[in-house]
Amino acid sequence: MDLKKIGNSGNKLGADVDMLGKGAKGFNKDFMDFLQKYQVIGLAVAFVIGTAATKLVNSTVNDIIMPLVAVLIPGGEWRTAVFEIGPIKFLLGDFVGAVIDFAIIALVIFIIVKYIMKGDTAKKV
Repeated sequence: MDLKKIGNSGNKLGADVDMLGKGAKGFNKDFMDFLQKYQVIGLAVAFVIGTAATKLVNSTVNDIIMPLVAVLIPGGEWRTAVFEIGPIKFLLGDFVGAVIDFAIIALVIFIIVKYIMKGDTAKKV
């Protein structure tokens, strides 16, 4: 058994392990640069907040606004209101709900953007 040969192999293996470690550090740096450059964290936060806001808007529409609309629709089942012309059925109640959802979301976004941009003194093109 040649101990000198084994010692040289151990040194080479140690150098290869060091090189792998540097590669992993490079990957971590590249990944963190990617996250910062494309603002992925901010996008993820916005997505989570958007999901929560969607639940809030749906609840507002379904639990507060639509009971008021239901008073105007006979039977009170506004989401199931259907307008039929022969074999064609228009889901009028579902459409009205979607329009109201959109209007509320647009209004809330408008108010938030207006509030945030109030402090921005830069000229807008």
